[in-house]
Amino acid sequence: MRSTVQRSLITSTVFALVTTLPFSVTHAVADPAPDSRHVPLPDQFTTLKTGSRGMEVHNAKKRLKDLGFPPGNLSPTYDPALRMTVWAFQKANGLKPVDRIDAPTWQALLHPRRVRPLVAGGEPERTEIDLRRQLLTAWRGGKPVLVTHISTGARRPYCEKGHCGFAATPLGDYRVGVRVPGWSTGILGSMFYPVYFNGGIAIHGSTLVPRYPASHGCVRVPLHNALDLYRFLQPGVPVYVRRSEAPAERRPKAHGEQRSRIPKARPPKAPHRSHPHSSRPARSTGHRTGRDGGGRR
Repeated sequence: MRSTVQRSLITSTVFALVTTLPFSVTHAVADPAPDSRHVPLPDQFTTLKTGSRGMEVHNAKKRLKDLGFPPGNLSPTYDPALRMTVWAFQKANGLKPVDRIDAPTWQALLHPRRVRPLVAGGEPERTEIDLRRQLLTAWRGGKPVLVTHISTGARRPYCEKGHCGFAATPLGDYRVGVRVPGWSTGILGSMFYPVYFNGGIAIHGSTLVPRYPASHGCVRVPLHNALDLYRFLQPGVPVYVRRSEAPAERRPKAHGEQRSRIPKARPPKAPHRSHPHSSRPARSTGHRTGRDGGGRR
């Protein structure tokens, strides 16, 4: 018990020192400073994982939020929202995404890389989608303000309830079109605050955002980031879809995982509002139109 209290006090002190230094979101993710990978960590830093509780979890959440990786609430519990936020941060810092905050992740939290834009000379206010790393970055004033884990098109044929197509999120330059508040439910699943940018393809919150591409073509984001992105992605904002040159992550081989069908996202059990036009094709002001007018979840 005494050692646990000591660890928490030391961790709090370290993060207090770090977070009180002058900081800008532009320091979130790109080339590391010299020797930053070799900065020794205190022995008191412990591995955090799902179910962990305490001040260390709270401090990690606060640090991620300050760096532009919103973790949802700042409770002292390692919840699913933090799990996906950690994936995003690890991928953005060149680490393999794992279900824990380990020593390399602590080190990256103390000395993060800067965000590197996918599009050179892109508009100051834009959203970039990296299909290879499965990351979305929202930029405002030329600075990254929100980085999140995503799950894009699974890149394979599908046929569900007479609705067939090829699950893909096409590369290209688009602009935000139709935006739908709240929950929408259609043939291919449910979407939370969908923002259409390419025909029936949208950026939307989902209850199912695995570490690998798994959607019918849409860009799934964790629920806790959906509303912020909806507010940011006003009509006409550019959406750039690219594939970075970073090595692709391998899909996890979870026990009993089925890949014969593209998993559908479902809304929470709490009552929700279905939009009357959720099953209708959404128009886009982008440069291309989606091959699937019914919307791809």
